[in-house]
Amino acid sequence: QVQLVESGGGLVQPGGSLRLSCALSGSIFSIYAMGWYRQAPGKQRELVATITSVRSTNYADSVKGRFTISRDNAKNTVYLQMNSLKPEDTAVYYCNAFRIGVATKKEYDYWGQGTQVTVSS
Repeated sequence: QVQLVESGGGLVQPGGSLRLSCALSGSIFSIYAMGWYRQAPGKQRELVATITSVRSTNYADSVKGRFTISRDNAKNTVYLQMNSLKPEDTAVYYCNAFRIGVATKKEYDYWGQGTQVTVSS
């Protein structure tokens, strides 16, 4: 059974930095596209950043130039380095793992439990 465990959230002042980590277990990490999403109170969950199995990345416009997504296949872990944090970055951040079976075309979509990031002075 695939499990995703996030860590690294917390309280940080505006302008500060945090690094989120998400470890995958129960499957082969390297074949998954990985992503970070966030959900603020009263808002829908939104994409923050994604990284494919071949390390192609994509970012929401609101975080470009401030956040960096990376992956370490040897550690089965994806990271989100968040710099120059703003109060509007406050949200629960969720890790996602996604792949499509080559032969079956079945979708495999897994989510972590979320980690709170609060940006406040």
